[in-house]
Amino acid sequence: MQAPIGDRRGFKLIETTAVSPRVASLNEYTVAPTFCEAAQPQEEKMAKGIIERSVIEDLASRASGLDIQGGDRRIKEIMNRLLVELFQAIDDLDISMNEVWSAVGYLGAAGRSNELGLIAPGIGLEHFLDLRLDEAERRAGLAGGTPRTIEGPLYIAGAPICHGAGRLDDGSDEGEVLFMQGQVRDQNGKPVPGAIVDVWHANTRGNYSHFDPQQAPYNLRRRIETDAQGRYQFRTIMPSGYSTPPGGSTEQLLSAIGRHGNRPAHIHFFVEAPGFRHLTTQINIEDDPYLFDDFAFGTRDDLIPPVARISDPKLMAEKQVQSPYASIDFDFVLTPAAEGLVDTIVERERVVA
Repeated sequence: MQAPIGDRRGFKLIETTAVSPRVASLNEYTVAPTFCEAAQPQEEKMAKGIIERSVIEDLASRASGLDIQGGDRRIKEIMNRLLVELFQAIDDLDISMNEVWSAVGYLGAAGRSNELGLIAPGIGLEHFLDLRLDEAERRAGLAGGTPRTIEGPLYIAGAPICHGAGRLDDGSDEGEVLFMQGQVRDQNGKPVPGAIVDVWHANTRGNYSHFDPQQAPYNLRRRIETDAQGRYQFRTIMPSGYSTPPGGSTEQLLSAIGRHGNRPAHIHFFVEAPGFRHLTTQINIEDDPYLFDDFAFGTRDDLIPPVARISDPKLMAEKQVQSPYASIDFDFVLTPAAEGLVDTIVERERVVA
């Protein structure tokens, strides 16, 4: 069975990013005081909107190097726009010096604890990038494939490859056995043989291999090459959801705005094949209490397949299991590669095994 909420762990970030359980101890990382902690005494306030827009735009232009030669023009353009908006927000909202420097300290602490990869989805940034890509594809006439959703910070490249079928777990976690199977096909229903289904997920404690030293390398991680009919299948265990590191930067920020840091149980996928656009997606487990309240905004309606519970002795014998098991059917639909459209393979910092 899926682990109860009380057993989910808030994950701990190590190296560039990682996970620890929903009741993990704090002794393995240090959290600096931040603006998200106890409220400070009321400060004297200035008037709002006291700086002319032209002054803001001039300072942002000079600070971003727009008035000098050299440097990266694209970086200058982005920095200028962000500085204008930041300076304007400070003036409009009368953000105090103490609040500004508390925020700078918070970002430094988040970087040192490697939690920026969690904060990005937690503030909706990663989901917003998906929404923009969805709209770009819709305008290019590429709607109709399996919906994308966030990658998250816990992918590890180089998982063992299996042909047609594989087993993800190493048998060390006595979770509910799960079989998942389906087909990779194009928008016309034609099978895609030789596609790579790269899959990874957490164990019953909400932890991922590599980031959890108690798990073997590449446990619950595999790449499955589809057969001649585009089919894939794998055996694994039902994952648990997880929460952000207790006391960490992500939890502090979410608590300050009245939100929680829980994710529902889910399974991640990259699906790719020559001639098709790379798909980053995940499925969510339908009975999870946080299914429609994911702090990372990863849930999408078309990515919640039904879970069948199988107790038929004949079917159990065919699967070579001694107890009832769960089963999920899910097909992936890929869209064709397109000229002139932004690539769906994202270059981002990832942990190396």
